[in-house]
Amino acid sequence: MLLTVAGCSSLPPRTADLPAEQAGMVSVSGAGGQVSERAERQALRGLAGEGKKDLLIHHLKTLTDSGDADLYRGNRTRLLVDGPATFGAMKAAIAQARGRVLLQSYIVEDEGVAAEVAELLLARAAQGVSVALIYDAVGSIRTPEAFFQRLVAGGVSVCAFNPVNPTRRPGHWGLTHRDHRKLLVVDEDVAFTGGINISRVYGSSSFGRSGQITGEGVLDDGWRDTQIELRGPVVPVIGRVFEATWQEQGCKGALGQPAAQRADSEPGDRVVKVIASDPRDKDNRIYSTLLSAVDAARVSVRFTMAYFAPGADFVSALRNAAGRGVLVEMVLPGRSDSSLAFHAGRWYYDDLLSSGVRIYQMEHALMHAKTAVIDGVFSTVGSSNLDWLSFVSNSELNVIVLGDDFGDEMNALFERDRASSRAITLEEWRRRGLNDRAREVLGRMMERLL
Repeated sequence: MLLTVAGCSSLPPRTADLPAEQAGMVSVSGAGGQVSERAERQALRGLAGEGKKDLLIHHLKTLTDSGDADLYRGNRTRLLVDGPATFGAMKAAIAQARGRVLLQSYIVEDEGVAAEVAELLLARAAQGVSVALIYDAVGSIRTPEAFFQRLVAGGVSVCAFNPVNPTRRPGHWGLTHRDHRKLLVVDEDVAFTGGINISRVYGSSSFGRSGQITGEGVLDDGWRDTQIELRGPVVPVIGRVFEATWQEQGCKGALGQPAAQRADSEPGDRVVKVIASDPRDKDNRIYSTLLSAVDAARVSVRFTMAYFAPGADFVSALRNAAGRGVLVEMVLPGRSDSSLAFHAGRWYYDDLLSSGVRIYQMEHALMHAKTAVIDGVFSTVGSSNLDWLSFVSNSELNVIVLGDDFGDEMNALFERDRASSRAITLEEWRRRGLNDRAREVLGRMMERLL
């Protein structure tokens, strides 16, 4: 059946509403594939029964305004905050792999916790597990080639996304198209995604530490990031995202077969949607989905975002939401590893603050998370920033989790971040110096290149 919903959309170029006939349907799948109409209705009723029925139905309709909403029920989710918790969970999952391990990351380094992950991959490959790695050739450009060659020699299938050297894998080259996705899939048991690269900078937690600045002006530890662990029917869906990239890139090596989900796996009750964006798509689905959710917000919009330079349409959506009484709050970086992107986003602060949007700067750690929770029922964790690189140049991956149980977890995490950040007032902002203003102008001019 499924619940057919009509309505209007606010997708770019935002010049006209979609005709009703272009609206889509809600489709619910479980461990055995698409469920019956009865089971589907029960899943949707279960979501609506969590406590915020009207808001949940409202956001389901918004999801279908621009097409079908493919949802996966029966999942378990766990928020992982910062590197130690995330890598602890990821390494434990890899160590239990029985059939295959799929790992994809923008940055793969050869030091610290990244080296520990590499040793685990080699150990599993030595035990006959199929292990495959995709790394971005630009994001990992500082990693010695010998590191990847050692993995290959140890039985790991390794593939560089769009190699910098066009002769390395002819037909697969494009300096402006980068793979910014971060995912790990172990058999059909567990998947991870979010903002965390395979990097030494995640060797410590952001909370309770001041972080240290290196000579290059970048935090050496204390990066604040978020990852999500998923178990259930959504796991093979994320695995197919990896498989599609492997095939499209012409990567060498068989991926092997995943071991079936463990018999003792406990079913969950989370409903999840997976969105994989590609710059060659007609529309960026992550951007469109987030923009529509902000336009549809009735109570609250909360973003934690590493790079914020989203363009006029998204800023307008945030301002409009605040103008109609929605609480709009953002935790953004107080410092960054990309100065131009940092100042490009700050160009918009005056308009946002004067519209009632609340901005908090995290200064004790480097904010690198990419999350949102809207109305307490629509939550997203992923790799996509609110900037033009994510919108038009990168392959990205986000998951949406529906329901106010998970929304409560996301709100609690946001409030924790907000409490450890500094509020920026409009009066204070307007007293900033000419040097900062000049950097904002330069950043704004280069926004679509950042």
